[in-house]
Amino acid sequence: MKSKLKTYTLDQVKDEMIGKRGTPRRDEYEFELTLELLGEMIKTTRQQRHLTQEQLGKLVGVQKAQISKLEKNATNVTVGTVLRIFDALKAKINFRIELENKRISTPEAGLG
Repeated sequence: MKSKLKTYTLDQVKDEMIGKRGTPRRDEYEFELTLELLGEMIKTTRQQRHLTQEQLGKLVGVQKAQISKLEKNATNVTVGTVLRIFDALKAKINFRIELENKRISTPEAGLG
């Protein structure tokens, strides 16, 4: 008799390994993941616009090294810098803020 393997969803694995949503450890994990994705979004959008890191840096007013750093790890970036980058990339962005189980979404910001 064959035994069936039990399957788990990604959320179930995260709940078990990192903690349930709303716990400090899980919140930190989700926040870091979001910042990692932000850097990847900057890189992907820059490449779709056929810009080098140096060209984007000039449009934003920062050095190429800062663009490279942001694309690899966006953990130390200001909202102002993010807005300037996406403005230079002619990309639309929106923010969602969660406060004590209440979600607040900003209207989509049309930049460029």
